[in-house]
Amino acid sequence: MNQLVFITKGQAVTDSLRIAEVFGKDHNNVLKDIRKQIDYVGEEFGQVNFHQSSYINLQNKEMPKFDLTEDAFTLVAMSYNTREAVQMKVKFIQEFKRIKEELTKPKVLTDREQLIASMKLSLETAEEIEVIKNDVEFIKHQVSEELTLNHGQQQTLHHEIKKRVESIQDDYDLTKREIYSQIHSHLRRAFSAPKYIFVKRKDYEEAVSWVKTWRPLI
Repeated sequence: MNQLVFITKGQAVTDSLRIAEVFGKDHNNVLKDIRKQIDYVGEEFGQVNFHQSSYINLQNKEMPKFDLTEDAFTLVAMSYNTREAVQMKVKFIQEFKRIKEELTKPKVLTDREQLIASMKLSLETAEEIEVIKNDVEFIKHQVSEELTLNHGQQQTLHHEIKKRVESIQDDYDLTKREIYSQIHSHLRRAFSAPKYIFVKRKDYEEAVSWVKTWRPLI
């Protein structure tokens, strides 16, 4: 059995079969050692570090075995203290270290895995772009619906109102004040604004055109 430590579910482990073979012990005795340590260390540590599984023996029967983390292996092998056993423990420790280093290395993707990763990234990017586009559209809508005239637009609209009143005041039997009162009143109703300065920015061009053609009611 060449491989002392292997990876299971993203974790470096060895198993009871390898321990039995390497240390020259009967597998049933190794299982007894493991169960004794599980009993000693308690349920919480045991569940994390000892994982019961099974294997098929030469008689085609399913038999129990345990997968052990490095901490679990250290506990079980602690009592194996012959010269040969200590040397094998060192090999196990070195293998655990090597496998753990392998787990931390960046994975080299195959061409297929790179393609899948690229496609996934493209989909995620497309989804993010769609979200951003929706946010931008929402902001544009908010700006369009909520922003009122800036100072320059207010001044221009005020100037157009004055020009319109002066250009038509001689055509009606109304005082300038009455004409001003009407144009402001009608403008407020036409553009749903409490004052002309609160006309929506999106309605600026339309408001200017409206003023240029407005006539009072007699």
